Amino acid sequence: GIRLHFHALVKGLTAQSASKAQLGLGHSYSRAKVKFNVNRVDNMIIQSISLLDQLDKDINTFSMRVREWYGYHFPELIKIVSENYTYCQLAKFIGNRKELSEESLEGLEEIVMDSAKAQAILEASRSSMGMDISPLDLINIESFSRRVISLSEYRKGLQEYLRSKMSQVAPSLSALIGEVVGARLISHAGSLTNLAKYPASTVQILGAEKALFRALKTRGNTPKYGLIFHSTFIGRAAAKNKGRISRYLANKCTIASRIDCFSEVPTSVFGDKLREQVEERLAFYETGEPPRKNLVVMKEAVVEANEVVAEVKRKQEKKEKKKKKREKRQLEALAAAAEVENSVLETEENDIEPKKKKKKKQQELEAEVELEENGLEEGALPKKKRKLTVEADQEEEEEEKKKKKKKKKEKERA
Repeated sequence: GIRLHFHALVKGLTAQSASKAQLGLGHSYSRAKVKFNVNRVDNMIIQSISLLDQLDKDINTFSMRVREWYGYHFPELIKIVSENYTYCQLAKFIGNRKELSEESLEGLEEIVMDSAKAQAILEASRSSMGMDISPLDLINIESFSRRVISLSEYRKGLQEYLRSKMSQVAPSLSALIGEVVGARLISHAGSLTNLAKYPASTVQILGAEKALFRALKTRGNTPKYGLIFHSTFIGRAAAKNKGRISRYLANKCTIASRIDCFSEVPTSVFGDKLREQVEERLAFYETGEPPRKNLVVMKEAVVEANEVVAEVKRKQEKKEKKKKKREKRQLEALAAAAEVENSVLETEENDIEPKKKKKKKQQELEAEVELEENGLEEGALPKKKRKLTVEADQEEEEEEKKKKKKKKKEKERA
């Protein structure tokens, strides 16, 4: 009641300003609640999976170009070696087929990883039907092969990066369906939050929108699966059970994505348990063995997840304690260094004043000694020394005057 009639109870507070204040409070509260974690950014996953797909297309087209280009010189190699990466490595290693000899057999074996294949390549090079090639063309083919090899190696590195990011952002989803398929689902949905908001029926046909709308238009059969089809479960299921397992898998994917999206400490425990459930369902379709109930599995998963979360929190606390200790030590070291600097400065300042007095006295004495030794007059001295002697005489006269005054005062008192 107070909150509702607050603008009427407080003078000068309108309903509009009260609503603005409430909105500001709500924003600040939610900002404090939802902490932004750098490691859980799904944009990186979307970009990396898109780049991975693009690289696959480019590497395939470039490999075909190398095959066609080098095939004029050594056409038999295409039949012996089918892999694109290996073919590019061989094209770079062999170069001119006429220069291939028994000595290069070890290098061929290292690339092909098969002694019989290496021997077949050597024999084919001797009796090849290919045309001769100029050194300039060979240089171009070799440089292009090198580029394709470097692209393939970069693709491997990118896949490792995607795997590590998926284990940080969506560990349950990647444990259930695999890193690549999980990343494709996130990319297609736009973000992990969007994927978590989708119902299971949408996740099931995600990626098959064209087929769905065509089926709705022509009143045909709607698609059974979209991007989920690339998972191993649907490939292992029998043809009659593919639709059923895809529906079950989509259901588990939505659960996994929601757990990943809204849990404070993401773990792969739930993903592993959901994967076990899908395996049991596959076995049920094939053998008829009844799977465990969802309630039992989820209770086990909750217990395990709590243990893992507690361990993670313990490790985080230890890290924070170590960090605080390190910061304390740094601050103490800085304070000690500042104290040392201050003390050094103070001692230097104290030392400078007596040094100046000592220097003056030394200069005066030196001037007197020089006068006595040389028997010079004050006028014959240089200006600087003359000044010093004059100053010294004046100081002595002042001291004598002060002594006389003191004696007079003492006599008067007496």
